[in-house]
Amino acid sequence: MLDWPFFEDRHRAFARWAREQVPHVPETDAVDARCRALVHELEPWLPHTVAAPLDVRTLCLARETLAYHDALADFAFAMQGLGAGPITLFGDDALRERYLPGVAAGKRIAAFALSEPEAGSDVAAMTTRAEGNRVTGTKTWISNGGIADFYTVFARASEGISAYVVDAEHVEVVERIDVIAPHPLATLRFDGAPATPIGAPGKGMRIALGTLDVFRSTVGAAALGFARRALDEALARVKERRLFGAPMAELPLVQAKLADMALGVDASALLVYRAAWTKDTGAERVTREAAMAKLHATETAQRVIDAAVQVFGAFGVTSGQVVERLYREIRALRIYEGASEVQQLIIAREVLRGHVRP
Repeated sequence: MLDWPFFEDRHRAFARWAREQVPHVPETDAVDARCRALVHELEPWLPHTVAAPLDVRTLCLARETLAYHDALADFAFAMQGLGAGPITLFGDDALRERYLPGVAAGKRIAAFALSEPEAGSDVAAMTTRAEGNRVTGTKTWISNGGIADFYTVFARASEGISAYVVDAEHVEVVERIDVIAPHPLATLRFDGAPATPIGAPGKGMRIALGTLDVFRSTVGAAALGFARRALDEALARVKERRLFGAPMAELPLVQAKLADMALGVDASALLVYRAAWTKDTGAERVTREAAMAKLHATETAQRVIDAAVQVFGAFGVTSGQVVERLYREIRALRIYEGASEVQQLIIAREVLRGHVRP
């Protein structure tokens, strides 16, 4: 893949480096502590999450590599980028200097607070309000909720939806949320929390969508990493397992399944790195390309991982197996940063907008 024309020599060098630098933090039930430890261990990686300008191909290569080995490491890396993304992309010099060095050094944990109990995909239903640079309202499904040092928060001001930074000491953690692939997740309450504006008032939707435009492709890259790992696990399994007196790899039905898995992985990679290359080479927005990359990569990864579980048979649903873990980890990627159905709407809207009859 690295020979594809999407990549420059610096990307190839980074990919080779990354394979040797994946952090290894022991598994533990203490997810918060492990996530903090991973942020610390990822320090050599983290400058890429706040670089100016952001290099989306590098971010995608990083997430694909980390997701292949450790989903929580991928999560820790990605949230530093997404949580700080509005500051990186739209903050002034003073705001960048205040927050980004700590993010890059793994000393400050960032979070992106957009979703609300009644405003997930429908951002226009947001009820969190800002008055005089003080934020009041509730956010939920917030990754890094409860462990973040600061939150990028979106709230409705008199000028329209606006973006702010709120330090964690002014945020109440209402509840922690347990999910099938554990990571720090919480519902948060803001009660007149002092907030620092990001960008101009009323430009919050532009900031949110502009940030997601960059990082949505990287969600596809994480799904690609999961899918590659599932395919590798399945290939190793069918080579070593005998069935009906012959290697499992010789069964035509198994070969057909492997072919579909490999096809899906390659197609996802092409879409992910097409979107990343398009953004890196000067496109102001990659709404269509990023939505296609996320939709295809996440939906395909679900199918590839399900096929790997099927190849493993009963072992595939045994706790502790790699494919069982992947099966739990992939599911959320089809929902966060825009559910698959939302991506379909985005793609259709962009295709209709750009259509000109030849």
